[in-house]
Amino acid sequence: MQRIRTICLLCIGLLIGLGGVARAAEIAIACSGLGEELALCKHGVQAWEKATGNTVKIVTTPNSATARLALYEQLLAAGSHAIDVFQVDIVWTGILGPDMIDLGKYVPHSVIAADFPRIVEADTWHGKLVSLPWFTNAGVLYYRRDLLAKYGLTPPQTWEQLGREAAIIQKRQREAGDSRFWGYVFQGQAYEGLTCDALEWVASYGGGTFVAPDGKITADNPNALKAIAWAASTVGTIAPEGVLNYEEEDARGVFQSGNAAFMRNWPYAWALAQSPGSPVRDKVGVEPLPSGTVGGPHVGALGGGNLAVSRFSRHPAEAASLARFMTSYAEQKYRAIHGSFNPTIPALYHDPEVLKASPFFGTLLPTFEGAVARPSAVTGRLYNRAAAAIFDSVHAALAGSLSPRAAVAQMARELERISDNGRW
Repeated sequence: MQRIRTICLLCIGLLIGLGGVARAAEIAIACSGLGEELALCKHGVQAWEKATGNTVKIVTTPNSATARLALYEQLLAAGSHAIDVFQVDIVWTGILGPDMIDLGKYVPHSVIAADFPRIVEADTWHGKLVSLPWFTNAGVLYYRRDLLAKYGLTPPQTWEQLGREAAIIQKRQREAGDSRFWGYVFQGQAYEGLTCDALEWVASYGGGTFVAPDGKITADNPNALKAIAWAASTVGTIAPEGVLNYEEEDARGVFQSGNAAFMRNWPYAWALAQSPGSPVRDKVGVEPLPSGTVGGPHVGALGGGNLAVSRFSRHPAEAASLARFMTSYAEQKYRAIHGSFNPTIPALYHDPEVLKASPFFGTLLPTFEGAVARPSAVTGRLYNRAAAAIFDSVHAALAGSLSPRAAVAQMARELERISDNGRW
C-alpha cells in the first residue's frame, strides 16, 4: 500500500490541479467516525497536507445520519465557516445543494466520467455538481458460514427462509449454552438507517419505494404491509428487543462478537469482521439481501458518501482540491482495501488487490449497481421530513405501539400531509 501512497504524492499536481496556491490555508473537513471511517479520513488528509503544505482540521460528526444532517443544517443556516468540506449522504443533494459550490468548476469532466453515472447524477443539483462521489453502498446480508454448515442450512433467498433458519440456529446455539445468541440483527432505531432497512423490506416484497418518482404516495399497499408485518414479527423472537435502539455499529457489535447468525449492514463491516482478533474472522459470508417472495428481487438500499464544499468556505479552491484528492482513484483504492468501502469508480471492481481484500465486491457488483434509491430526488428539500415519517411509523410497528396495518396507514397520511397530497 506504500506504493499507492507514493504514486499519490508524486502525481498530486496532476490529480488535484492546485493551480499554484500561493499560501498555506487551514481547511476543516467533517468526517464520520463510523467503523474505520475516521482512520481512513486521516490517511487521506495527511497525504494531502504533506503534498500541499496546507493544514486540515478534522471535525468528527455523529454516527447517526439523521443527527449529522441536523448538525449540517444548523451550521449552514447560520452561514458558518466552521466546516469547509462536508461528508454528505447521497440522499442529501436536494437538501444541501443550495449551500454547496459547483465542483464542476474545479474538477475536469474526464475525472467525473470515471465514476458510476447514476452516482454523478445523484450528486448534481440544478445542473451543478454539488458533491464528488467518494464511496457507494448497498445493504447486504452477513451470515455465519460455519453455523449454516453446522446445521445443514444454506444462505436464505427469502426473508421467510431467513426467519426459519435464524430460529433454528438461535435455538440450537442456546441449547448448547450460548444464552445471549440471536438469530438476526439490523438497524431498528428510529433514524435514517431504518429508512434504508424498511425500503429493502418493502421493495423486496414488491411494495414500491413509499413515494413514486411522480410524487404519488405509495406507502400504504398490501405488499408493503406484508413486509412491515414480517419485520415486526422478528423483534423479541429472532431479534433482541434492544434492536429497536440499534444503529449500524450496535448491530455489528453483536454480530462480530459471535452472538448473531445473520446481520443486515453495509459493506464496511466486512473489513472489521475479518480484522485480527475478530471472533468471527474467516467465519462470515456475504450475500444479497433476501427477497420477499421466491424468485423476487433482492433489494439493497442505495447509500454512499460524497464530499461537498460549503459556499461559506473562505478557501473554496483549496477545499475543492482536498475533496478531489480524497475522492481520487488512489484514495478510493486504499479505502476499498483497508475499509471495504465500495468505490464509485467501476474500474476498481476489477482490481486484483481490491478483490483480494473484499472478494464479494466482484460477485455482488450487480447488487451495488442496481441498488434502489430512497425517494430523495422527488421529495427534494422535504426529504428529511419524509424520511422521518417513514422511520417513525416503521419503528412504531417494530415496537408494537402500532399494528403494521396502522403503521403503513399513518405513514401514508404523514407523507400526504408533508407533500400537500403528493405535490412535492
